[in-house]
Parts: sequence; structure tokens; C-alpha cells
Amino acid sequence: MGEVKLIATPQSFPCARIEWALKMKGVEYEYIKENLLNKSDLLLQSNPVHKKVPVLLHNGLPIAESLVILEYIDETWKQNPLLPQDPHDRAHARFWARFIDEKCVAGVWGAGVAQGEGKEKAIESALELLALLDKQIEGKKYFGGEEIGYLDIVAGWIPHWLNVLEELGEMELLTAERFPHLHQWSLNLLQTSPVKDCLPPRDSVVDYFSFGFNYVRSMAANK
Repeated sequence: MGEVKLIATPQSFPCARIEWALKMKGVEYEYIKENLLNKSDLLLQSNPVHKKVPVLLHNGLPIAESLVILEYIDETWKQNPLLPQDPHDRAHARFWARFIDEKCVAGVWGAGVAQGEGKEKAIESALELLALLDKQIEGKKYFGGEEIGYLDIVAGWIPHWLNVLEELGEMELLTAERFPHLHQWSLNLLQTSPVKDCLPPRDSVVDYFSFGFNYVRSMAANK
């Protein structure tokens, strides 16, 4: 199916998604590590709109944005489908994927960087979003059933990256008592290939997000 290259940063969870999907499909690829503090010409040429990772290069043609890349991978390599085959279930998965990216990630990040009077309200908002995800996984091993699928990959930042955001944000969100179904799903996912095989060291993730946290907080302090 041609040459496959992935422009990515190991500490970025959208990039990890693409690695998981490629490995689940059995697709061989070249990993091109990107330095986001000194972006390469290849990245800028491949994703001139957003100038960010991940970018998949397939036969020299770039595909950007992790959710778009996941669907491209699923449509291009038919083995081990990621998305459900039923149209309604597929639409349902796409809806929750957008919810995870546009609401949950933003909500957790916002709660982490928040300070002062707005901190408690931001945490409450993040908890409400995670509660909706907890309800979605109730009674299932994975979002897709008994096997890892599209939504598990999209939500795969929760088991490894959320803990880092909790630490940096001085907050506690995902506990077994509060969200038993989501917590158990997280434990299941961390023990499953290819997720467990493609996790960056925790210390490097802490360093990666510390930069963003400090930048946002300094900007807020200077207002």
C-alpha cells in the first residue's frame, strides 16, 4: 500500500493514537520525530494550516489532524477495522470522539491551568464531562465491546496522560470511587497491546505539559 511516514512527537497523545492505529493494522511506517520548538520544513510544508503534529505521509501525500488520520487509516487498510461496521454505531463513535476532543480534553486542560476562584468551577465542569464518558463505558470492557476500537484509541490519553495533568493541575479527577467504569477501562487499556507498547516515559510527558501549563499561567498572570 505504499510508503508510510508519521511526523510526530512521542509525548503528544494525538500522535500516540496514530501509532496505535498503525500497529493494530499491521502497517509498517517510518517515525519522524518532530521538535515543536524548532519545527521542520517537512512539518510546515505538510501541515501549513495548523503547523502541528501528527501528520501522516502516505506515498508522499500528507493527512493532518488525528481524527481525520484515524479514519483515513481505517479506510485505507481494511484489516482489523477500527470503526464499527454499522452506520449508526459508526456515527455514534464519531460523535463521542468529537466530544472527547472538543469537550473532555479542553475541560481537563482548563481545570488544570485554572487558578484562583475559577479553579473549583473548572474542576466541577471537567468531572461532569468525565461522568458522561463513565456512563458510556458501563457494562463494557472497551468502548467498542470486547476489542479495542476507534473510541478506545481516541480516549486513550486518559490512562497515561490524564494522571500527569492531574499532578500538574493539583487536582484529582479519575478515581475508582468516582468513575468505576472509566477507571476499570483505563486499567484494561494499559495492559493491552499496542497501547502499552507505545507509551512515552511519564517524566517526559510531565516535562512536555509543564511548558504549556507555565506558559498559560504566565499569560493569565500578566493580563
